[in-house]
Amino acid sequence: MHLYNSLSRSLEEFSPAGAPATIYVCGITPYDTTHLGHAFTYCSADLLVRYLNFRGHPVRYVQNVTDIDDDILRAADRASQDWRALGNRWTAHFIRDMLALNVRPPDHLPRASEVIPEILRDVQRLLDCGAAYVSGGSVYYDLRTRPDYGRLSHLAAEEMLPLANERGNRADDPHKRHPLDFVLWQAQAPGEPAWDSPWGPGRPGWHIECSTMAGKFLGETVDIHAGGVDLIFPHHESEIAQAEPLSGRAFVRCWMHIAMVEYQGQKMSKSLGNLVMVRDLLSRWSPDALRLYLASHHYRSAWAYDEDRLRAAQLRAEALLAAAGRPGRGAGTPSAGSTESNAEPELSRPASGGPRVKPLDPDAARRRFRQAMEADLDAPGALSALEGLAAHIQGLTDQGPAADAARSLLRELAAVLGLRLGSEPEPLVTQGWGLHLQKFQAKGANRRVEQFMAQALTGVHRHAVEPPHFPWQLRVRGRQSDA
Repeated sequence: MHLYNSLSRSLEEFSPAGAPATIYVCGITPYDTTHLGHAFTYCSADLLVRYLNFRGHPVRYVQNVTDIDDDILRAADRASQDWRALGNRWTAHFIRDMLALNVRPPDHLPRASEVIPEILRDVQRLLDCGAAYVSGGSVYYDLRTRPDYGRLSHLAAEEMLPLANERGNRADDPHKRHPLDFVLWQAQAPGEPAWDSPWGPGRPGWHIECSTMAGKFLGETVDIHAGGVDLIFPHHESEIAQAEPLSGRAFVRCWMHIAMVEYQGQKMSKSLGNLVMVRDLLSRWSPDALRLYLASHHYRSAWAYDEDRLRAAQLRAEALLAAAGRPGRGAGTPSAGSTESNAEPELSRPASGGPRVKPLDPDAARRRFRQAMEADLDAPGALSALEGLAAHIQGLTDQGPAADAARSLLRELAAVLGLRLGSEPEPLVTQGWGLHLQKFQAKGANRRVEQFMAQALTGVHRHAVEPPHFPWQLRVRGRQSDA
C-alpha cells in the first residue's frame, strides 16, 4: 500500500509499525457543522480506516474535538451561549451527520478540555527542556530552539509569518520574543474560562491540544496523522515542534492531508460563510449518493461543489442498488426505478440476440479494486471497478449462484467505500457513535438519543430528532454564565 506523505512530498510504501495501526485525525471546532468540506475530510479518513480493516489491519483511531479556543469563545459570545453548551450541541449535530453518512466512529473522541492535566504536564516538560518560556502569565514556544521548523510545510522563513497571522497568530503580542513564537498556555483574558496552572489561570493553546491528545491515546509516534491541507501550517508544523523534543523520536510516520472543497470559486469555510451543509444535502439526496459523490474525488485533489454531479451520483447509487439486488428508495430522491448511471460501464446488458456476456471473474474485480486503493486510496479508481462489477452483474443472463457471489462481492467492496446499498447500518457505526453521542448530551437527554438511534437502525436519516439543549451553569472567573 502506498500513501502520499506530505513530509517527504512523495508516495511511500506504508505498513503499520505494529498492531493496531494508529491514526489521529484533527477534528472539528464545534460550531456551524457539518459542511461539505468537513464531510470530505472525515469520509476520506473513513476510507483509510475501512481499507486498512479490509487489508486485515486493526486500527486505533482518535479524533479530537477542539472545544476550547479563540474561535469557540467568539462563536459562543455571538450566540450569547455558554461555550460548553455550544460545543456539545454542535458536536452532537456533527455526530448525527457522521452516523447518517455511515462513517465509522473513532475509538476515542476526546474534548481538548478533558486533557488539561496532560497539557499542563507537556507544557512544563517543554519549559524544562528549554523549548519554551514564560512571559506575562502565558507560556510560548521558543522557535529559536527549532531550526527545522517548516520542514513539513516546506515554507521559507519569510512566508511563515503572513500565513500564521491569517490563521490566528498574534504577531503583535508584546510578551513574545519573536512574532512567530506560538502560545502553549494562554493567560486568562477578562470573562474567559480558565484553569489553574503554575503560571497563573489560563487555557491551552490550539497546537498543544492535538499533540497532547495524540500522545495520550496513541503513544509517542503515530502511524498516520490526517487533517485538512489548511492545517499543515501552522498547526501540524507546530505539533511536530512540540512533540519531538519530548520523545526524541519522530512524531508521525505519514502525514496525510485532505484537499479543500470550493464553492463559487472560493474555499468553503466558516470564515467566508459560503457553506454547503450536509444536513441540507441529506434532505434531498441519499447518504449513498453523497458518499459516492465524495468518493468520486481523490482525497488530494481540490474540487468545487457541483449539484449536477451530485444528481448524477444519486443515479449511480441507484444503479449499484439495483445490481446488488435491492431497489432504490427514499423520499425526495429521483425515481426508485431508475438505474441510469453516468459511469462508463465495461459491460452492459446485451439486447436480445446480442453477444453473450463474458464469464464473470470476481477475482479480477477484486484485484482492480485493490490496485486502486493500494495506490494512495484512489477512490475514483475503486469506484470505477465497483461500477464495472455492477454492470457485469446486470448483464448476466444466468442469475444463479455465480451472480449471487458477485452481488456479495459488490456489497463487500461497496462497504469499503462506506456504501450501505440498502443494508442495515453497521453495529460498529451505530453503537460507536451512539456512545459518543451520549457523552455530548446533557443529563436527561437519553430518550432523544434512543430516538435518534432508532432512526439510524431503520435507515431514516432526516434529522427529525434534534439534540436536546438544557440550561446549565459553568463557573467562569469573573462571571457566572448561564447557557
